[in-house]
Amino acid sequence: MVDVFIIGSKGIPAKYGGFETFVDQLTKQKKNSDIHYHVACLASDNLEFTYNNTRCFNINVPDLGSAKAIIYDVKSLKRCIKYIQENHLQNSIVYVLACRIGPFIGYYKRMLNRLGVKLFVNPDGHEWLRSKWSRPIRVYWKLSERLMVKNADLLICDSKGIEEYIQKNYYKYRPKTTFIAYGSDVDESLIKSDDPKIINWLSKNYLQSNNYYLIVGRFVPENNYELMIREFMKSDTDKSLVIISNVSENTFYKKLINSTQCLRDSRIKFVGTVYDQPLLRKIRELAYGYLHGHEVGGTNPSLLEALSSTKVNLLLDVIFNREVGANGAMYFTKRSGNLSQLIHKADQMSATEREKFGSEAKKRIEKHYSWGYIVSRYEELFFKKNIKEYEFNDHNEGNGNLL
Repeated sequence: MVDVFIIGSKGIPAKYGGFETFVDQLTKQKKNSDIHYHVACLASDNLEFTYNNTRCFNINVPDLGSAKAIIYDVKSLKRCIKYIQENHLQNSIVYVLACRIGPFIGYYKRMLNRLGVKLFVNPDGHEWLRSKWSRPIRVYWKLSERLMVKNADLLICDSKGIEEYIQKNYYKYRPKTTFIAYGSDVDESLIKSDDPKIINWLSKNYLQSNNYYLIVGRFVPENNYELMIREFMKSDTDKSLVIISNVSENTFYKKLINSTQCLRDSRIKFVGTVYDQPLLRKIRELAYGYLHGHEVGGTNPSLLEALSSTKVNLLLDVIFNREVGANGAMYFTKRSGNLSQLIHKADQMSATEREKFGSEAKKRIEKHYSWGYIVSRYEELFFKKNIKEYEFNDHNEGNGNLL
């Protein structure tokens, strides 16, 4: 039996977010009954409850701005250690999602060592590159990342690009890394094309099926919204560009609409958020194409979801996106005119060509990124009695050994 404590997500049941969906699927699709999960959940109390046959423990954290996530992780870790001590657990893993508590981890790592607990870390993406952070906070994130890498028994990277980055930049710590991707559903939406829910959504937004390009994701500069919007405005397509994102009270959004004057282009439609997952999947399925401009971080959930449901996917040409999309997508650069030309090329594709791209993309998801496959890899990893049973990478290697 092994007890796995997961901290760093906002908790389950998942409402939205990559880590939250991952933890939800990991616990829901559990196959090995000898693995017991304990999941920290951000809440306004400190109660416990059961979900997906998993022990969930709430962590009450005051709203202290950017420090809230750090305090949340520290309090979660302390609760894990207390539970392990009080219940005399003999075989435990603490799995920390993201590198937020590096300056504190050395102290707690010594406690974990005394208890015989292994520390696993998912380094996530390059948080220190995100434009939303001020320079002092970016310096903190970089330091925190280094200290998390230094103290982890194992780093589980959800992108080969992130794994290569860890091995290259922190080689002096000889980090033990492995690669297990993020997952995605491969089933079609439960909503049919004639369902009133999708018909009403299309009608409300003045859209027709297979006559719009789609973007889904956080509205932040590093996702290259300005590039994609400007290039779309240059293109000669008669299709719409549908942007599903929360832009209310978003400073970047206000600057962007002023600088691009994109709201004068009737093809560009900001339609708010869609939290109904079957509906969102149907929106993806009925899109003519998907645009993806993310360039910070590893395997992006919205990209996996697009590849599993949208036939034509146009991705920014960076290592993380190439790694996931491979031959199942088309790629654009930041060079002026490149994306607009690619949109024109996509518009000219025959139905057969679109089907071929869609089939290739879905094969990528089914083979390497389905949740069933990802959960199996994690269970295989968690149930190793000794971390040395894996032949981990040394600093000269960059590929994981679980795929």
